[in-house]
Amino acid sequence: MTSRTPGSAPAPRPSSALLTDHYELTMVEAALRSGAASRRCVFEVFARRLPDGRRYGVVAGTGRLLEAIEAFRFGDAELEWLRDVVDADTLAFLADFRFDGDVWGYAEGECYFPGSPVLVVEADFAHAVVLETVVLSILNHDSAVASAASRMTAAAGERPCIEMGSRRTHEEAAVAAARAAYVAGFASTSNLEAGRRYGVPTGGTAAHAFTLLHDDERAAFAAQIASLGKGTTLLVDTYDVTRAVETAVELAGPGLGAVRIDSGDLLAQAREVRAQLDRLGATDTQVVVTSDLDEYAIASLAAAPVDRYGVGTSLVTGSGAPTAGMVYKLVAREDSSGELVGVAKKSKDKASVAGRKYALRRRNPRGVAEAEVIGIGDRPADDGDDRELLVPLMRRGEVVDGPHSGLDAARARHRESRAELPPAALRLQRGEPAIPTVYED
Repeated sequence: MTSRTPGSAPAPRPSSALLTDHYELTMVEAALRSGAASRRCVFEVFARRLPDGRRYGVVAGTGRLLEAIEAFRFGDAELEWLRDVVDADTLAFLADFRFDGDVWGYAEGECYFPGSPVLVVEADFAHAVVLETVVLSILNHDSAVASAASRMTAAAGERPCIEMGSRRTHEEAAVAAARAAYVAGFASTSNLEAGRRYGVPTGGTAAHAFTLLHDDERAAFAAQIASLGKGTTLLVDTYDVTRAVETAVELAGPGLGAVRIDSGDLLAQAREVRAQLDRLGATDTQVVVTSDLDEYAIASLAAAPVDRYGVGTSLVTGSGAPTAGMVYKLVAREDSSGELVGVAKKSKDKASVAGRKYALRRRNPRGVAEAEVIGIGDRPADDGDDRELLVPLMRRGEVVDGPHSGLDAARARHRESRAELPPAALRLQRGEPAIPTVYED
């Protein structure tokens, strides 16, 4: 499949300030009136549980989120529209709004578990609470896609996976999904905007419509080869697969890049096509399969002579779990004496744990993860081989660059984080989280 990794810089982002819920701003208004808006607060993002049967989750969207926080400014257009939503004092506060707090989080690509404090926001109440909706919108979507993508790339092993789900979701969700899938190990995407905006490698050749456009399959294949070269991927299941493969090799010779199968019994078809390609001397021609794949279908093709997988609908919808179920909760706030005190929601089935937290990945002497350790306050000095999980993402409203930054770093981190989990983490059968979450005093 033809691929490209564009290098042009993305255009500046528009304001993200109205990507929020109405009640975020009415809370600010009421807090400004009561005098509590300036109280220092700590908010925490976590998932109470993983989607049913999942063994681990994957943090994704962090880079997009930091961009959104930087772009969270109220310009003239936003303020004019808000005149009927909040009072004059609140409008004046919003006109000068710039997030000036601190943010810590699990670095993008890191695996997480129930209770993991994947993001910690510390600022005064007014500056922190307004971020809730945009934080959850980005992290819940991207982490859901990345978590599904990780299961797919684990099932695929060394065989590359191609993201091709743009037509199955909202146009902006498609761009975010392509990025999240890349974090979790996908090799490329069909989405050109993801390539332009984030540098995700792009690829694509032709659909069935291109074959149907021409008078016959031979003419369609000849036209594609003339345009894209013999290394292209030819779609061979528009009419008769066996005849199409024969025609493809006849026109391109043994240098044909790949053939793609998009329907039927993929296991049987892949074996038949591989055998036919070998008989025709096209031993280096790859076999690409698509057609409503998910992690289970990919696993079922492990013994098939398949070289690459193309995944669409299941990936961009989280493979049955379209949200990560993360919440944004106040866990500490300044009291009347200026001290930071823990606060917690006690609602049935929706309780939270009070206090600002540290998070560690406890590992055994072989480097295999054994527990997600979460504690209140400062990290203990003697932690053995425990790996610290929270890294600084923003200080005083400025993004912190470091080894955690960038898409390639997130991609590498995910490989390392997943590799340290116990083998049971990669099982597709329903089960409990791969490691327990342990709370320490």
